[in-house]
Amino acid sequence: MKTRKFTALLLCAVSLFPFLLSGCGKSDQETIRIGSKDFTESLIVAEIYALALEDNGYKVDRKLNVAGSLVHTAITDDEFDLYPEYTGTALLSVLQMDMDSDPDSVYQTVKEEYEKQFNLTWLDSTQVNDRNGIAIRKEAAQEYNISTMSELQANADKLKLCSQGEFEQREDGLPGLAKVYGEFNFASINLYDSGLKYQILENGEADVCPAYSTDAQLVNTDKFAYLEDDKQFWPPYYMAPVVRNDTLEKNPEIAEILNKVSAKLDTETMISLNAKVDIDKQEYDEVAKEFYDSIRE
Repeated sequence: MKTRKFTALLLCAVSLFPFLLSGCGKSDQETIRIGSKDFTESLIVAEIYALALEDNGYKVDRKLNVAGSLVHTAITDDEFDLYPEYTGTALLSVLQMDMDSDPDSVYQTVKEEYEKQFNLTWLDSTQVNDRNGIAIRKEAAQEYNISTMSELQANADKLKLCSQGEFEQREDGLPGLAKVYGEFNFASINLYDSGLKYQILENGEADVCPAYSTDAQLVNTDKFAYLEDDKQFWPPYYMAPVVRNDTLEKNPEIAEILNKVSAKLDTETMISLNAKVDIDKQEYDEVAKEFYDSIRE
């Protein structure tokens, strides 16, 4: 009788063993708090990272949609554990260092300085480069054979610039461009709301406008083109997760999880994902889940 009872207890313990082991996994770890900036691209990528962590057994607290001017302070003040940032933003806005057009140099600089100054780690970079630049109407690009900034400068007197007000004054706008490429003597410069710039181009009211390389509207390659910065004036803005060191020390496997996701993200993919939200009006979390499911191993 005792033998049967012992055997039954042993079988019960064996059957529960996997669950006991799983209970010693992520459930006793801290919840990972993920932040993002307050625009589509950052929201999508932060949600993709959140899904990856959840898929690996972590609990995730989403603290998304933080103003870009506050997000760095938020992570250093321990309001969240990680968020997607851009190398160019870190170099110029946070560290306030000189412009550098070499992607590897910028990445290494921000990685070293964030570690030294803020106890933050830059994980592997994505291939999403959301940099400043110029978009052009496809008809104008074809008419004047323009695909680079040098060719734009040579034909500027035939083209109308759609400006958002600061582009003509900022050092990373026309003044800086002129030092590298020569003066851009546009036929006209008119001020428009930033949210209308692609509509202005499509209507033919302007030919070129300041743009970002992952703008959703650039998915329409029959209407718009993004010009090559052939003299590398603008610094790179590659996206990567920035993580608190204390979080990584407690949860070192986070690095591998997020690095695998980052390896699947590039500029063309980001344009497509942004377009699904900004043009097709899908919810950013639905777009993120669809993408994550497509890369899930």
